[in-house]
Amino acid sequence: MRIRRWLAGFSVAAALVALAGCGSSGNSDSSAGGVVELKFLSLAYQPPTVAAVKKVVDDFNSSHSNIHVTIEQGSFDTANDQLTTQFQGGTAPDIIHLQASLITGFEQQGYLADLTPYVDPAIKSGITNDVWQTVSLNGKVYAEPTLLQSYVVFANTDQFQAAGVTVPTGDTMSWDQLQSMATSLTRDGHAGLGWGLKSPAATVMNLALGFGGNYFSGDSAKPKLTVGANELQVPQRMKAMIANKSLSATSVTQSGADSLPAFYAGGYAMVVGGDFIAQSIKAAAPANFHWTVLPALAGTSSAHQAADPQSLSVARQSKHVKEAAEFVNFYLQPKNLAAVAQGDWLIPTSKAARDEVLAQTNGADGWKQILPTATQLVNAPFQAAQGYPKWKTQALQPALQKYLAGSLDDAGLTSALTKGWDAVQSGG
Repeated sequence: MRIRRWLAGFSVAAALVALAGCGSSGNSDSSAGGVVELKFLSLAYQPPTVAAVKKVVDDFNSSHSNIHVTIEQGSFDTANDQLTTQFQGGTAPDIIHLQASLITGFEQQGYLADLTPYVDPAIKSGITNDVWQTVSLNGKVYAEPTLLQSYVVFANTDQFQAAGVTVPTGDTMSWDQLQSMATSLTRDGHAGLGWGLKSPAATVMNLALGFGGNYFSGDSAKPKLTVGANELQVPQRMKAMIANKSLSATSVTQSGADSLPAFYAGGYAMVVGGDFIAQSIKAAAPANFHWTVLPALAGTSSAHQAADPQSLSVARQSKHVKEAAEFVNFYLQPKNLAAVAQGDWLIPTSKAARDEVLAQTNGADGWKQILPTATQLVNAPFQAAQGYPKWKTQALQPALQKYLAGSLDDAGLTSALTKGWDAVQSGG
């Protein structure tokens, strides 16, 4: 699952301008003058992140006279196909920035180097086992995880005050609290909650974990699908809020940050989205717009969501795996990772880097609430289920869209998901 959704409005061209001296793809065995040359495929493209990544590379080059890293600019939209071609042609970059969920195929085909012997013990101990599992296969580490995303609730505090609704505090808040607040904040023709659910599959699968809704169990090669009461909790609650008009039906047809303009204008008092939306709110909201991030949304069993970190791998075909791994460890040093994280407004995987962000920001602009959600991110069953991506696209996404639009009931949703999985399993 690709959980990162890049925000519109930032130019790829601007990112390319910021990157001086980018080379062409391909690993290098050049050691002219005793200097090892490494190519680094970076998928960062928001200007603050591009600048942070470039500084990490410049600092590494300055402090390592025998190693020189050159950035190659890439895109999440094309990286998978690009790397497939490069791996097959023997021209892959030495260091690869990708999403953990996208490296599994490359791991299985033997294209990625085993980094287990090279991972800095301090980095290893500062990241949860669940997150390490997302970049590991058969007990070996094939990438180091860098940044995480969680779904959080953003609130217009002025509307809370006007409606006499208390802004919740603490580590978590329940779905019952969210639904109650959405109802209390619905007035004057405006829904209390906006939620871009045009493509609801990833959101539902993530938040279902809080109710014990795992969907998949058993052998990941031949997983069993279960669509029971726990799995239906999230879509049922979404649908109930749409029905009582506390969740804007218009926002449900929108994607991601499309709901933000109405949020700024008072169209609703809360929105749900990836934590990185905080960056857009900070940059684009009116000066007199007062907002906060609410505590982590928890189901009846936990506040768990799926961990799918961005990651750095090393190509197995690289002539300089050890030196490439040295750069990866440098990138994950707390100050470096904290700087990159703040550029993307994403969560550093290591506690030390999260502490660095907290110290640098003093917890302002949602960081105080966003950073602790890292401890709730787990290795979800669906992430390892073979056939999940196809089922998600062919069955889950359209079925949830119809369900939230009112054209499927609970039984219809269950049937569509079950039949869709059977079709995927049979090769349909």
